[in-house]
Amino acid sequence: MNDPYETPETHLERLLGRALNSFDLPDATVERLDSALAHASSLHSSHHSGSLDRSIHRHAFLLSDGSALTLWELVHSTGPRAAEQHELYTEESEVRLAASRLPAGFPGFAEAGEPGGVTLTPFRTGPGEGPESAGAADRERPGGQSGPAAGLDADFTLLADLMAAPPAALPRMYVPDNSADHARRVLRRAENANRPGEETARMLRSSFAHHITQVSARQCLVAGKDAGFTLYEHAFLLLDGVETSLWEVEHTATPDGRHMCEVYTAEHTAREAMELRARVR
Repeated sequence: MNDPYETPETHLERLLGRALNSFDLPDATVERLDSALAHASSLHSSHHSGSLDRSIHRHAFLLSDGSALTLWELVHSTGPRAAEQHELYTEESEVRLAASRLPAGFPGFAEAGEPGGVTLTPFRTGPGEGPESAGAADRERPGGQSGPAAGLDADFTLLADLMAAPPAALPRMYVPDNSADHARRVLRRAENANRPGEETARMLRSSFAHHITQVSARQCLVAGKDAGFTLYEHAFLLLDGVETSLWEVEHTATPDGRHMCEVYTAEHTAREAMELRARVR
């Protein structure tokens, strides 16, 4: 709700103070918002279910130079008694992608047909897969295998699925939208020790357009817990016409089940990282 007595400065401080990812906002954007003269907030969309509440809010600011700037806020919680979490984005496409990555719908639940929405590949669980049927699958397998041998077969099947070649990609539609800053944020959230270094970061500073594609998604058991794996390609078009990509692995194969991002410069390296994470028991 809008507070008629709240100044744009106070409103911005409140947004930044509660956002988990406020450090990801471009510095130039925050500096421009310092000159805001007025603001208005509105509910853009919402989704409520037994396991997830999420809403997207639009915060528009009128700046001193007569231009307008919009922040998109994602508010979500995992139930009526759970604490709300807030995230801020500068683009509607980014907040929709973030909404599709929420844990309750990992790796995605964006509504099909929703304007600007991101449709992600659902998990596929076949006979003998998933926690509810794991015991029966280990007891009886085609060909009479059981016990450890059957477990090894299941592991190899899982790894084969993770390493499977993706379907033919659709033609890329590059978007000239502050792509150098997008590359900076992708590299910044990478937690793997062998993430791309300064040479890659320097090269991507000359990118002027980019395209994001979800390449694959999979859910499986890792150390007895559900874990999700999603592979994204962030393709960049540089000023000299060269195309290059960053490959982002997002997964929950962590001790506490939190989301973790790893970034690589080659697809095969990213898939090998997914394989390694899935093999950890």
